Amino acid sequence: MSQAIPALMLDLEGPELQANEKLLLQEPRVGGLILFARNCVDRKQVCALVDSVRAVRPELLIAVDQEGGRVQRLRDGFTRLPPAGALGQLMRHDTARALALARDTGWLMATELLECGIDFSFAPVLDLNNGISEVIGDRAFSDDPEQLLPLALAYIDGMHEAGMAAVGKHFPGHGSVAADSHVAVPVDERSLDEIRALDLAVFRDCLPILDAIMPAHVIYPALDTMPAGFSHRWLGEMLRGELGFRGLIFSDDLCMAGAAQVGDMPERVSAAVSAGCEVLLVCNDRAAALEALECLRDAPPREPGRLALMQRRPAEYQVDSSTLQARKLAVRKALSDLSQSGEQE
Repeated sequence: MSQAIPALMLDLEGPELQANEKLLLQEPRVGGLILFARNCVDRKQVCALVDSVRAVRPELLIAVDQEGGRVQRLRDGFTRLPPAGALGQLMRHDTARALALARDTGWLMATELLECGIDFSFAPVLDLNNGISEVIGDRAFSDDPEQLLPLALAYIDGMHEAGMAAVGKHFPGHGSVAADSHVAVPVDERSLDEIRALDLAVFRDCLPILDAIMPAHVIYPALDTMPAGFSHRWLGEMLRGELGFRGLIFSDDLCMAGAAQVGDMPERVSAAVSAGCEVLLVCNDRAAALEALECLRDAPPREPGRLALMQRRPAEYQVDSSTLQARKLAVRKALSDLSQSGEQE
């Protein structure tokens, strides 16, 4: 695959679209928008915000982190989702129920977002919860690849059933480093054989049904001295070459501390693009976003249709309104039962 032709994904300051933001969203190099908790008051307001963005750029990708547990940006008017780890706990003693609920959770999360016009959530987390990384923790389904994989596949199937693309993160695995890449530069000192046998195996087996990947701001010296999201060896040679992935590659936020080792914003943009990232996230720093945008102004036009891979799509199975509402209620009841049984703890 040829070198990535990048787009920028940025954020908004508050719950309403401002005049200067409307102008920014019209920039050809802006391809996406990510919502944070500060942008989301309740369901009605979120739908209105999305509509205002669509009025400016109908084709713009709109995303959010709606994993569940600690990482759920939309709450008021949306189902309170369990952390993925709760499904892993259930898997230990009731495999069939856990897999069914994983699929239903992915479906419900996606359905609720799609109804508001949001294209996708950055989910699922495919990292292992090795008891080392606090920033991952129960965001991961399990510490066991043999349990994590079927849960992840079921969750992705549920997302696809609803009509949502899936993004696996954080390639090739963030779970075995204690440092948080939001505020530090983690280094995973394990051998490549160990990474292949554990973390990478999960990504490898999910790739055939994943629409996109987000790499980790983690250094894996066994393969490269650059963080994975800036490493052609990880993204070009391993992900694209050896593993044959053809979906979209999103960078993690270029403003995170884990990206600082690469250099200033122009150097981060250049390194991410050279490594193979197609959509660059630059969040919570408008000056940095404008600087990144300037870096992309002279890049050639994007390959037509690449970003469309992530746009919301028709549900796999069309059902009438009463059937849809009945399934929502049933899944919410199952999630409530899971919470009350203590699996979320």
